[in-house]
Amino acid sequence: MTEAVLLVGGKGTRLRPLTVNTPKPMVPAAGVPFLAHQLARLKSAGVDHVVLATSYLAEVFEPYFGDGSALGLRLTYVTEAEPLGTGGAIRSAADALTSAPAEPVLVLNGDILTGLDIAHLVERHEAAQAAVTLHLTRVEDPRAFGLVPTDETGRVLAFTEKPTSPAEIVTDQINAGCYVFRREVIDAIPTGRPVSVERETFPGLLADGAHLQGVVDRTYWLDLGRPDAFVQASADLVQGVVASAAMPGEPGPYLVLPGAKVAAGAKLGGGTVVGAGAEVAEGAVVEGSVLLDGARVADGAWIGDSLIGAGARIGARTVVDGAVVGDGARVGADNELRKGVRVWCDTRLPDASVRFSADC
Repeated sequence: MTEAVLLVGGKGTRLRPLTVNTPKPMVPAAGVPFLAHQLARLKSAGVDHVVLATSYLAEVFEPYFGDGSALGLRLTYVTEAEPLGTGGAIRSAADALTSAPAEPVLVLNGDILTGLDIAHLVERHEAAQAAVTLHLTRVEDPRAFGLVPTDETGRVLAFTEKPTSPAEIVTDQINAGCYVFRREVIDAIPTGRPVSVERETFPGLLADGAHLQGVVDRTYWLDLGRPDAFVQASADLVQGVVASAAMPGEPGPYLVLPGAKVAAGAKLGGGTVVGAGAEVAEGAVVEGSVLLDGARVADGAWIGDSLIGAGARIGARTVVDGAVVGDGARVGADNELRKGVRVWCDTRLPDASVRFSADC
């Protein structure tokens, strides 16, 4: 069985306030922590041992997932006292691995939702006898990603991490955040200092003549680094656009978790999730959104493409469109929040006090 390392130590700064109290991989998507979907995919691919490389709010993971036996996995937790970059996190996990030097080890970023056939990626890696194999995908605008051009056989030619000029955009193929390493390559990553696999390890391997293979896959792929992407990922999971064995229910237009209350006259759709203990009142509309546990939406409110944090309150007739309301916040009646607005945890907004979008 192939082992895997999941990189779940990031602070999730771009997702705040969602990540003030919760590490990004533990924010619920489609009713369960996003990490549960990744673990389910690894299990289905034949992985039996996963090392979780944690750092930020590391104490949250193990109480939820335990030793992994309930998932049919063996989980090991490794915590960095100080963030050491992607390479440093991978290297810190090496002592928990049992693979032999030439055996494959999967490494996945903790914020990517994908329909990739992981087992097939490992097969391609072994067939190519590569030092590292990278999952690549194509995007229309690659400027925010690491570019990875390949030759006609898939062999990696170069790495350009987040190009800064048009001349640097030599391909639309990007690093999709899933790798297969030969174990001995992981062991060779320096210890005791920050290391970036994207900026140091991979370019260094190329310079030394190592074989790095790229596998372009055009199945579903989404980087959950922004709130709008996270909300979209949850909705896509609920509606079955991308499958997950961790989904607590059948795919459909919405998911209502046990203990939630939805009034008969309320309307849900677009892959909405209503968390445990959450309430949606008469006449409210919730479309393509995530209501975390204990959130409450009052009568006549309209919520679209938004995330409402745990225990937050949305007042009557308030509109929340493409926004994030943090845990425990109180948004009074007759407010309007649009286009990227973020309301911090425990904030209090009085009735009819805000008509605002992030474009203002």
